[in-house]
Amino acid sequence: MRVLLVYPSFPDTFWSFRNALKFISKKSAFPPLGLLTVAAMLPEEWEKKLIDMNVSQLRDKDIISADYVFISAMSIQKKSACSIIERCKKLGVKTVAGGPLFTSCYNDFDNVDHVLLNEAETALPQFLEDLENDRAKPVYTSTGWADIKTTPLPLWELIDMSKYASMSIQYSRGCPFNCEFCDIIHLYGRIPRLKSNEQILAELDAIYMSGWRGSIFFVDDNFIGNKEMLKNEMLPALIEWMKGKSHPFTFFTEASVNLSDDDELMDLMVNAGFNMVFVGIESPNEESLVECNKYQNKGRNLLNCIKKIQRFGLEVEGGFILGFDSDPDSIFETLIRFIQESGVITAMVGLLNAPLGTNLHKRLTKEGRILDSMTGDNTDFSINFIPKMNKDSLINGYKKVLSTIYAPKHYYERVMRFFKEYVPKRQKGKMRITFSNISAFFKSMFILGIVERERVYYWKLFFWTLFRRPSLFPKAITYTIYGYHFRKIFEAQVEFE
Repeated sequence: MRVLLVYPSFPDTFWSFRNALKFISKKSAFPPLGLLTVAAMLPEEWEKKLIDMNVSQLRDKDIISADYVFISAMSIQKKSACSIIERCKKLGVKTVAGGPLFTSCYNDFDNVDHVLLNEAETALPQFLEDLENDRAKPVYTSTGWADIKTTPLPLWELIDMSKYASMSIQYSRGCPFNCEFCDIIHLYGRIPRLKSNEQILAELDAIYMSGWRGSIFFVDDNFIGNKEMLKNEMLPALIEWMKGKSHPFTFFTEASVNLSDDDELMDLMVNAGFNMVFVGIESPNEESLVECNKYQNKGRNLLNCIKKIQRFGLEVEGGFILGFDSDPDSIFETLIRFIQESGVITAMVGLLNAPLGTNLHKRLTKEGRILDSMTGDNTDFSINFIPKMNKDSLINGYKKVLSTIYAPKHYYERVMRFFKEYVPKRQKGKMRITFSNISAFFKSMFILGIVERERVYYWKLFFWTLFRRPSLFPKAITYTIYGYHFRKIFEAQVEFE
C-alpha cells in the first residue's frame, strides 16, 4: 500500500508567525505531530510519504502515486482541507480524514471516503482491519478515551526538520477545567491522560538522534493538568535526561494560570529547560470570567500572577478574548491597560467564537444566537454568533486594541517593561549560534532598523538592551521580529476587510 499523508495549509494569522519565520529562513513554526504519529500506527510495510503544505507544494503526481491520501486538520485549516479532498476526488484517489476538524463536523465532508472520528489510537485499528478485509466503512467512531501509553513514536524521518522553527512533543491529553468556550474537554476529556516517563524520554531521544538542537513545544493544552505526576515523576526524569545530554533543548508549553500558585512546579519546569509558557488569561473583567466558567482565573490578581511566573524565569505569552456577554463598553481600554502593565509581549487577542460541541455553542443555540460555523481563526474580525454588544462597536473596539498594543510605541514600551522586571534563570548548556540566528539579526537591522517605520524604537531597544541587559539581547531581537509579524498580520486583515 502506498499512502500519502497531507497536512493542509494554515492561513496567515498571529499564530502562524509567517512573517517572523522569514527572518530565520524557516517555512513553518511546527511540524504536523498528529500525522507523524498516525504514520507510525500504519503497517510498517506500507510506503509512506508526508507533505506539509505549509512547507512544500502538493502536486497532482503526488496524489496520483498514492493508493490513499490521509488528511488531518484543525478547523482553521478547513478551506485548505476541502481543496485537497476535491483534488483527490477529481484524480480518483480515495481519502481518509481525521483530527479535530473532521471529528467536530464530519457531516460537512460527505465527499471523504473514510472519516475517522475521535482519537486515532481507537479508530484507526478497526479501519485498518476492515481495509485489509475489503469492508472499510465510511465512518469510524469509538467510545471511551485512548490509552496514550500505547501511542508510538512519531516517524520523524518523514519530514525535513530544517524547515521548522521548533519541534513538538505531547505529554498529556485532556484538561481538568471546563471553560464554556473551549472544545478540548469534548475532544480529549476532563481527566488528563499521561504518557509514561519512558515514552517521553524515548521521544526526546529520537528527536535528539535526528540531529535537532533547539526549542521543543509540549503541545498539551494544559501541561500542568496533573501537577503531582509532573513534580514527582516526569520533570525530575526530564531534568536528569537534559543533564545527561548537556541540555540540547529548551521547552515551552501551555498552562493554566494556577501555575503561579506552585513555586516548586515552576522551579522544576525552569530547571528542566522550560523558558516560556502560554497562559489563557482571557479577560481582566471578573464578570466575563464568571460567565465563561473560567473559575481558575476568578478572584485573582491576574497581573500579580503573570509577574510571579515571569519572576521565576518563565516568559508569559497571553491569550485574551473579547466579545463576552458581560464585557462592558470600557473593556477595550481596560484590556489595553492590562496588557501594557503586564509586560506580556506576545499578547494574542481574539474575538470570542463558539466551536461546535462546546457548552457555549449549546447555550447560544438555545438562545437562537448562532449564525454559522466558525472559521477557526479568532483574529479575522469574524464571529459566529450574535453578540450582546453592538457588533460594529465590538469589531471596532477589537481593532483599536490590536492597533494600539502592536503599534511600535506601545509594543516596544511593553518589551522594555518586561525586560526591566524579568530575571531569567541562567540557561544551562552551550549557547548555540546558528546561521539562522545570524541571518535574523542582520535582516532585523535592515528591515526594522532602516526600512520600517519603527526604526527609532528599534534602535532605542537595541542599544538599551546591548548596554544595560546584554544577556537579553537575543530576546530583544526576537521580540522586534515578533512585533513586526503581528503588525503585518493586523494591517493585512484590515486591508482585506
